[in-house]
Amino acid sequence: MAEVTVIGAQWGDEGKGKIVDWLSARADVVVRFQGGHNAGHTLVIDGAVYKLSLLPSGVVRPGKIGVIGNGVVVDPFALINEMQRIAKQGVDINPDNLLIAENASLILPVHQELDALREGASETVKIGTTKRGIGPAYEDKAGRRALKIIDLADFETLEAKIDNLLLHHNALRRGFGVDNYDKTKLLELLKEIAPKILPFMNPVWRTLHEMRRIGKKILFEGAQGVLLDVDHGTYPFVTSSNTVAGQAATGSGLGPRAVGYVLGIVKAYTTRVGEGPFPTELTDEIGQRLGERGHEFGTVTGRQRRCGWFDATLTRQSLMISGVDGIVLTKLDVLDGFDELKVCTGYTIDGQHYDYLPAGMDAQAKATPVYETLPGWSGSTEKARSWADLPAEAVKYVRRIEELIKAPVALVSTSPEREDVIMMRDPFQEK
Repeated sequence: MAEVTVIGAQWGDEGKGKIVDWLSARADVVVRFQGGHNAGHTLVIDGAVYKLSLLPSGVVRPGKIGVIGNGVVVDPFALINEMQRIAKQGVDINPDNLLIAENASLILPVHQELDALREGASETVKIGTTKRGIGPAYEDKAGRRALKIIDLADFETLEAKIDNLLLHHNALRRGFGVDNYDKTKLLELLKEIAPKILPFMNPVWRTLHEMRRIGKKILFEGAQGVLLDVDHGTYPFVTSSNTVAGQAATGSGLGPRAVGYVLGIVKAYTTRVGEGPFPTELTDEIGQRLGERGHEFGTVTGRQRRCGWFDATLTRQSLMISGVDGIVLTKLDVLDGFDELKVCTGYTIDGQHYDYLPAGMDAQAKATPVYETLPGWSGSTEKARSWADLPAEAVKYVRRIEELIKAPVALVSTSPEREDVIMMRDPFQEK
């Protein structure tokens, strides 16, 4: 097997960064295929902490090629800032180890301003956006007025494309009672950033096909989680892209067979950032304890994550939607010391039992979890690297989760450190 696709199987923040880094030691190429710089990954390597948001996780490893695919929306200013910050930590990023799809869409300052205007004006549904312009950029992509990376190479036609873009945005801005966006200012900003971005531009679809043809191992790195997918997530409290495994093909320019082994990252409990339904949320001291022990703060935003018990029903649903072959169970060590643990096995909505979460916003808000109680453990799972290192009750917990979500556990992560992993299956050797 030469390809593995890693996705988050909950609401994001499952610990994908560490797992992608761990797998990248076995891969040649790491590809981002959707999302933008609202998705954060924290890597801990030999005590050094790397915080990435747009760069593929593989860039911190010598000899690996990082790819930003066409499915990603790219803020060129944020990208250059991130590259400069990582360079200060001794990571050399150059056109040999980072490729950006020439047809990736740009996030511009006008998108960020629109994002903030909308979130501030809404009095009904608050989505909880990071206000980084991700949603408006995807809207412009679908509306066929987006600027692409390759447009930065042709300033003779760029001005007309900016006019087309601002025709839409200025109408919206007038509706919010703010001035039109300054076209000259935007043009100057793009002329300044273009020479810094263009050296990384590449026909990524073609390059990846060639890499696959010669047998390079490709690792696809998803952002956010399936429950934030614009089609399959808890709509409208979702992101603006498809986060499911199938997007790895569309967002990279490779066909669906290239998705390979699909690995879903699943936290041993559940967290969510921002607004939206969360059936197993705990607002008591247990939820606070999970948040404190798990250091549950967003990598990008710093926002505190909402915490709750493991939701096997939602996880099973997201695994089915994404065609997951196996999961990585992360942060098992956070559950050390609990007398008992609860797992959601279904919901009650208006007196009716459901073994899935319906798509309706009202039904999702009313969903009351049905719990199964499991014994906790007093021993430590932290830094365990084999089944023998785990307390018996922890093993039972993992095995019960496998049964409930109907998917095998391929890996178990027991600390933020890269090597603290118990491997049952090597994803690159599966299928």
